[in-house]
Amino acid sequence: MDRLLADETVNAAQAGEGPPLFLFHSLLSDRATFDAIVPELAGSFRTIVPELPGFGRSRTVEGGLAAVADRMAEAVREAAGGAPSIVLGNGYGGFVALQMAISHPGIASRLILADCGAAFSEPGREAFRNMAKISREKGLEAISDVAMRRLFAPDFQAQHPDLMRGRREAFLRTDPDVFRAACDALASLDLRAELAGVNVPVLVMCGEQDEATPPPMSHELAAGLPRAELKIIPGCAHVPQLQSPQQFLGALKGFLL
Repeated sequence: MDRLLADETVNAAQAGEGPPLFLFHSLLSDRATFDAIVPELAGSFRTIVPELPGFGRSRTVEGGLAAVADRMAEAVREAAGGAPSIVLGNGYGGFVALQMAISHPGIASRLILADCGAAFSEPGREAFRNMAKISREKGLEAISDVAMRRLFAPDFQAQHPDLMRGRREAFLRTDPDVFRAACDALASLDLRAELAGVNVPVLVMCGEQDEATPPPMSHELAAGLPRAELKIIPGCAHVPQLQSPQQFLGALKGFLL
């Protein structure tokens, strides 16, 4: 069941009953990457899966990552109705969740940050600048191979052609202007100095084969947060909840489940 939040600017699906649990999707994909884990999570939580601003039926917001985080904070407050919220973000959704926790202390009682970080290396920043430049000049199709490689290791892609076809189609539905704005935001992002102010329990997770946000970024993120634990997920890349749902759910045990 979908509902509109934050003055009808954020579209979100909801399933299950219990404490509110929000799932924020990545930049190179959409909220469908959580489909395989929602049924189990919905057995214990009211699981809310929004489309981030500019994706699907959610309205675009101007002002970079901080503005996106502010919009999502509105949505979280409204959907939670005052109950303590848990927020899980994957990739770009993880950066949004982290920025939201920094800008809105108390918005979440727990955070799960999967395959993200606090800042990119210079090669990582250059990758985003290049993707934005090529997509502006030639369209998203021109970087679709790069995008898929950032999501999944080559062996996984070769073994799952149908899934990869669907993921490529989902990426090509992305609003090009929203994609480029996110690339620009991530290319200049540096939240390291603000991590010490995030005083809630945080589970930092990362696929060991993640090329988009490599494990060293998660190590740095976990080290900078006051109450963080780190789990590396073997054999997975940037979207472990889609690549290996049961392994991803298993990594949540002891923290969430």
